Amino acid sequence: MDAAGEQLEGFLILPPGTRSLVLFAHGSGSSRFSPRNNAVAAELNRAGIGTLLFDLLTAEEHRVDEITREYRFDIGLLARRLAAAVDWAARSTETAALNIGLFGSSTGAAASLIAAAERPHMVKAVVSRGGRPDLADSALPLVQAPTLLVVGGNDYQVIELNEQAAAQMERLQREGNGPQLAIVSGATHLFEEPGTLEQVVGLAIDWFVRYLEKVSG
Repeated sequence: MDAAGEQLEGFLILPPGTRSLVLFAHGSGSSRFSPRNNAVAAELNRAGIGTLLFDLLTAEEHRVDEITREYRFDIGLLARRLAAAVDWAARSTETAALNIGLFGSSTGAAASLIAAAERPHMVKAVVSRGGRPDLADSALPLVQAPTLLVVGGNDYQVIELNEQAAAQMERLQREGNGPQLAIVSGATHLFEEPGTLEQVVGLAIDWFVRYLEKVSG
């Protein structure tokens, strides 16, 4: 995939008859091979929702980041790559007619919200899993896409950061469609506890079906 001049590797899966495509924004050094995001994507596919798991970093950037960790927290770079991927999906023959959603994890959640703010007519829904939406900073009040923030019940600091971010998304709140915060009881940051990731999947499917599959393209 050509995203703003960079060749990024990814997996595109389009179930027959799908009306939607969810782009995954990984965080904290993860890639398209992230086992948790792949598990989520597989369930979205079973629900008839298309998915694109791709690397926000080039192969060389990923090698450098493994040593220096300098790219995983470059939210501006990640957001630009994600916005470019949205543009790619909007012009690609296979995906141009699909409603686009974003699924962001950790720092990828901030990148998702920035991309959503920059592409308000393209991005129709956002889901954050254990994310850091606070890092989207000044973009938060500009987000128009319906946003679901999913956080583990035992991830106390991240709960607080998500609450603060939700409070800044004033535009949606004024329109009566503000961000929703979903707390998964007993879960820590990575949702490794039995049954917790399945709850994330269920919430994400419901959100994307509501805002992607049941709206016009």
